[in-house]
Amino acid sequence: MSKLFRAMALVLLAASCGGGSGTAPRQLDNACMIVRERPEYLRAFKAVERKYGVPVHVQMATIYQESKFISDARPPFRYAAGVIPTGRLSSAYGYSQALDGTWDEYRQQTGKRTARRDRIRDATDFMGWYMVETQSRLGVPVSDARNQYLAYHEGRTGYARGSYRGKAWLVRVAGEVDARSDLYAQQLRSC
Repeated sequence: MSKLFRAMALVLLAASCGGGSGTAPRQLDNACMIVRERPEYLRAFKAVERKYGVPVHVQMATIYQESKFISDARPPFRYAAGVIPTGRLSSAYGYSQALDGTWDEYRQQTGKRTARRDRIRDATDFMGWYMVETQSRLGVPVSDARNQYLAYHEGRTGYARGSYRGKAWLVRVAGEVDARSDLYAQQLRSC
């Protein structure tokens, strides 16, 4: 076996071992089933709702869109020549898909130096912190899942500039987040 082939095989093997430990709940379309299967999620969501005022259903819809409730979710790899991994599309990671720089800002401002993006309590606290800052700086209510998601995805500066307006796919996705938030709110009232 040639050295090049062995090196490529090792790279592909290492890339394929990148996760799997952070499995999602089984029924992602049912908020009651999610919190029944993972009661620690509901405790984390409720803590953020008490601390920041962000409704549970808004948090859940955002996490669904960002990571499908997979704790170690990451963006896909970029490939050179279609086969050689050259890095990920962004530094987003975890339930909240927080970028490295924004996560560092959160940890610095909140004093939560040991916070981790793959822990639901930390990821939801990050989202609450981010959304309350968005409300403070841009006037977007924390209960407005659609516009909070647009600001979350584009960053506050991008949202303020209206960068999402040129992205029909993102406006569609924000509508889906809003609809899921409404669905989760309705479901949570009955469980």
